[in-house]
Amino acid sequence: MWNFATDPEFQQKLDWMETFIRDEIEPLDYLFPKDETYNVNNAALMAILDPLKKQVRNAGLWACHLPPALGGGGWGQLKLALMNELLGRSFFAPTIFGTAAPDTGNAEILAHFGTEAQKAKFLRPLLDGDIVSCFSMTEPQGGADPKIFTCAASRRGDHWILSGEKWFASNARWADFLIVMVVTDPDVTIYRGASMFLIPTATPGVEFLRNAGMAFEDPAHGAHAYLRFNEVQLTDADLLGKPGDAFKIAQTRLGGGRVHHAMRTVGLAKRAFEAVCERVQSRTTQGDVLAAKQMVQAEIADLWMEIEQFRLLVLQTAWKIDRHNDYKLVRQDIAACKVLSERVMVSAASKAIHLHGALGISNEMLFGEWLLWGYALGLADGPSEVHQVTVAKEALGVAKTIDELFPSSHVPSGARRMQAKYAKELELPGHRRGWVN
Repeated sequence: MWNFATDPEFQQKLDWMETFIRDEIEPLDYLFPKDETYNVNNAALMAILDPLKKQVRNAGLWACHLPPALGGGGWGQLKLALMNELLGRSFFAPTIFGTAAPDTGNAEILAHFGTEAQKAKFLRPLLDGDIVSCFSMTEPQGGADPKIFTCAASRRGDHWILSGEKWFASNARWADFLIVMVVTDPDVTIYRGASMFLIPTATPGVEFLRNAGMAFEDPAHGAHAYLRFNEVQLTDADLLGKPGDAFKIAQTRLGGGRVHHAMRTVGLAKRAFEAVCERVQSRTTQGDVLAAKQMVQAEIADLWMEIEQFRLLVLQTAWKIDRHNDYKLVRQDIAACKVLSERVMVSAASKAIHLHGALGISNEMLFGEWLLWGYALGLADGPSEVHQVTVAKEALGVAKTIDELFPSSHVPSGARRMQAKYAKELELPGHRRGWVN
């Protein structure tokens, strides 16, 4: 049975989250640049965040994506989607609620594939929010295409020797450890020849060439690193899973993560929509408020519909994941959410900029940052084009083919079939369609 209602007990949690995020967390966006979210060495920021994290823990909402065994609430993807809609309103909210990427996915990887020694050293501090981590996959020459990766580890006696470069390694600047995807068997397909290693950032041979940030960010605040591995010496104890398991491991973190990103995008797009509505009802031009102008009303209507359609798709996708408990069966829906995340966020931020005029495009508003984030969503976890292909292939995979000359929706052909089926009935008065041959 279809039901769009939220049970009252869970709605109370959502209501608390919304008030807490609006009142206590969103204002932090005006105080610190968003990449500082992960900087555990920023004493002023930590002094502010730690009491907020304590309130989240007291409310029983810390690390809500985790199963109870790891300290989470054990909620399914649908409830997590509703929570992430609220968390998406501020870049600081996921950190304060213990759900910040890439730490969430890395914690899942450690929980499923880490050795007992790796879990003991890194998993608990990561779950407690005491450290941050990095997921390093993309390369300077190959981007996100693993088929042309050159960063590789080869056997040398009892060790693995890792050499190569990685680009835009997420939050590496602040991370205690890196999870790095590398080639370990070049003689087989990359999908069987890539492995993942857990590498402490202080390991000899790990070189930070430079830190990079998003466009418009001060270079001093860049959090994503350009890394070089200079014959880094590793052992099997540093592997996650077995050699060749990299893609199997990656899928553990990506499916649910894409849905969470999509629902957070809904939350941020809604925040942009609220700003637009406030602006057009408060600003007067040509003798009337902007909200009275029909072209502005059309913009408001279009944006509201874009966000609501997207929101319903993401919630349905989360519901399907809960129902099937198999990301492969929902891969088309997940891919569609990924593609639309960019489109909806870019649209929302663009309209916010446009309807705020010169103020909207200035650095005194957050809209430019949100617009860039929208474009970033089209690149993170693979470019949108790759996911469009997935959507198309899934649709075409169940589409029927026809060997006849004309398509199945051809009217004369259909009329002949129906005339044969209803020959007796068509002898009665009232048949108007002219196709008889």
